[in-house]
Amino acid sequence: MKPLIAEDILWGVWYVTWWAAAAWAAPAARRAGARAQALNYLMTGLGALFLFAQNGRSPLRFGLLWRTPDPAAWALVALTLGAFAFCWWARLHLGRLWSGSTTLKADHRVIDSGPYRLVRHPIYAGALAAALALAAMTGTLGAFVGVALLTLGFAGQARGEEVFLKQELGATPYEAYAARTPMLIPWPWRG
Repeated sequence: MKPLIAEDILWGVWYVTWWAAAAWAAPAARRAGARAQALNYLMTGLGALFLFAQNGRSPLRFGLLWRTPDPAAWALVALTLGAFAFCWWARLHLGRLWSGSTTLKADHRVIDSGPYRLVRHPIYAGALAAALALAAMTGTLGAFVGVALLTLGFAGQARGEEVFLKQELGATPYEAYAARTPMLIPWPWRG
């Protein structure tokens, strides 16, 4: 098996299992407005389009920067596997509080343990690490444009979620959590 095929399988399995697990989520008590999230979803969708269009003969494939040798590509497959494991750790840690959109669940609270003690948005962090590994494996400028768009979309979504959670859960508990925990990149020397 080629590393790029293994990478595609990992992404496919992650995507299917991720959305199949949505049935475990508790119903939403309140949702953020769809308009507030629309631009972030658009950026994320465009990012995914650019990232995944770099395989084969897609018209969106452009800017070959390097060809990744197989040993390095397999290391990137391992990084992707670790990134998805981090996403799943966060998802399982949230349990029924997880949602595919910005929502408030019954008994919602600030989660600051498990992966949430490392970063406030570990699912986005893990997905971005996996996307970066795929872009490095693909070695095209188009893939890195995809990662940049995904980053903008996820960062915007994360900021919107934080505003919503401050309004719904109270600013003081969330601001205390945010003061000691980075948003997306774990910094070992911080708090």
